[in-house]
Amino acid sequence: MSFTDFMERATKTFEVIGVGILAIGSLVAFVRFLVAGRTDRWRVAYGRLRNDLGRAILLGLEILIIADIVRTITLAPTITNAVTLGIIVLVRTLLSFSLEIELEGVVPWRYAEAKKSGAIAAEE
Repeated sequence: MSFTDFMERATKTFEVIGVGILAIGSLVAFVRFLVAGRTDRWRVAYGRLRNDLGRAILLGLEILIIADIVRTITLAPTITNAVTLGIIVLVRTLLSFSLEIELEGVVPWRYAEAKKSGAIAAEE
């Protein structure tokens, strides 16, 4: 197996894992929502659903970024592909950043301060 073949397989593996995390994480989030909705109030269950979906999306995006980086660095290291990678990483980073704020309710650099002051709940 050549280096290129190995890197193509590695990239595909990261992509499959990333998409799997998105799909399975979403499915688990919806199942938890339905179960929690039956025992808790639906409003509380909805909040948990949003958090669970957000976490699945964040993790899936991180894995997909790895696949993009590996592909660009090892398989097609051209200026055009590097710029495309930069744009993809920028968009995904901004999406991850906004999801993180949505989930935690505070910008990341204020998280420790907010947690210490009790403005946000401790992790489950």
